[in-house]
Order: sequence, then structure tokens, then C-alpha cells
Amino acid sequence: MSTEVVERGAAQADGAAAGYRAGRTLTYATEFARQWRRKRTQLALGFMVVLPIILLVAFELGGSDDDGRSGRGQFSQLSDAAISGGLNFAMFALFVSASFLLVVVVALFHGDTVAAEASWGSLRYLLAVPVPRARLLGIKLAVALSYSALAILTLLGTALLLGTLRYGWHPLQSGIAAEIPPGEGILRLLATAGFLGINMLVVAGLAFLLSVLTDAPLGAVGGAVLLYIVSSILDQITALGELRNFLPTHFAQAYLGLLTTPMQFDDIIKGTISAVCYFTAFCALAFYRFSRKDVVS
Repeated sequence: MSTEVVERGAAQADGAAAGYRAGRTLTYATEFARQWRRKRTQLALGFMVVLPIILLVAFELGGSDDDGRSGRGQFSQLSDAAISGGLNFAMFALFVSASFLLVVVVALFHGDTVAAEASWGSLRYLLAVPVPRARLLGIKLAVALSYSALAILTLLGTALLLGTLRYGWHPLQSGIAAEIPPGEGILRLLATAGFLGINMLVVAGLAFLLSVLTDAPLGAVGGAVLLYIVSSILDQITALGELRNFLPTHFAQAYLGLLTTPMQFDDIIKGTISAVCYFTAFCALAFYRFSRKDVVS
């Protein structure tokens, strides 16, 4: 009888072992530190520092373009203005990385979340701790989002620092509006980075979902990048008409509205709503599938 009393006392009212707290398993700080020690995290963040250096060297070695050509598009306008000050250089760095580099980095952080654990065979051991499945996904998603935001801020901060040291602190020149004073320019630059981060939620949610569906990290990362590129290609087909409004990449360049005078927020609002909706749908599917998945890896 005494043995039975002891055994009952060793369990909580909900049947869990005495002292077990689900909220203390796999904390955010623990997962953040685990991911920080991984080579892919260090390389991804390191390249965010290297890219502005490469751009700076390219501008120094390339010289000036004095052939008098005009009408070469938004890219050339931003490229010409990039050496006009730190703000312009940082804006150009964001512009050239938004369509592909940031997509790959965000897909890498999120597509590697669950699939990497499954490929290593450690996923079942994490669940055996036991870590609740919803908490496991939630913590991994939060850490992946944190590193994605850190990557964007690292790129922006490095480009702004190097550009200011080399080209000085001058008004922001977008090529599509009048010069913007430095004080207001830094706010618009931060707003641009913020919108790019929101727009990358589409990639984050898609890569996260694919990470749950497959045990191959490269498959999840590559699949997310491929689908994003396909969406970008479809968005160029004007024959699709208003159907393009529902593509996740349709408002990818809406941040240009932040560089006009006055600023244009219509597409930014639509793009934000679109990105949040896609992200929510992808993450909901990921949580639903993982809660019912037979984990054997």
C-alpha cells in the first residue's frame, strides 16, 4: 500500500511526472544557442557582412559610368546613386539582395528547422524528453524568425557603416523622388528593411512547412526557393491579369513606395496582408501536419 502511495505521489494531477514542466523544455535561449553554433548559421550571417564589402570593392574597381546611357531602369538608377552616400549604398545593398539572397537565407533558416533534426535522427529524441510537439515547432520557428531578422539587420548595418565611412552622410537619393534628408532617410531605410522582412514571411512559412513534410533539409530549402522563383516568373505574365494579385511575390517591390514623395502605402499594406496571410496558412498547415506525423527519424 505504501508503494502505491509513493507512486501516485510521483505524478502530477495531469499524469505527468513530478517536477515536469513542459514550458521548461527546449527553451528559446537553448535553441538559439544551438543554432548559433551551427556552421550554416555562421556562414549565412557572415555573408551578410561580406556582401557589402564585395559591393564596395566592385564600385571602387568599376570606376564611373560616363557613357551617357539613359533609361536603363530602376536598378541602374539605384546603382548610380549608391556611391552618393551611406544611405544610398545601404539601400542599394538591400535592393540587390531582396530578390534572391535574402530568399535563400530565410529559406535556409526555416527549411532546416525540423528536416535537419529528422535527417540527423535526433528529432525523436527531442520528443522523448518529452518536448511537446507544438512547443518544439514554436520554439524552432521563433528562433528561425529571429535569425532571419538578424541577417537583414546585419546586412543593413554593415552596408550603412561601410557606405557612410566611404561615401559620407548625405541625403537619400532614390531616383524616383526628390532628395530625402538624412534623418528622414534613415527612417525610410529602416521601413524598407522592415517591409522586406515582412515580405520574406512568405518564404519563411513555405520553407517551414516543407521542413515538416520532408526529412531532407536541402529539399525544403530548395523547394521554397524554387516555388518563390516560379511565383516571380508568373507575376511577369501580364495575361494573368488580376490573378497576379494573389501571387505571394506580386507585392515584393512595394517597398519602392517608401522612396517616393509623398510615400505610397497602398501596395505596402496589400503586400503586408498578403505575406501575413500566406505565413499564417503555411504555419497552420505545418503545425497540423506535425501534430499527426509519425516521427521515426
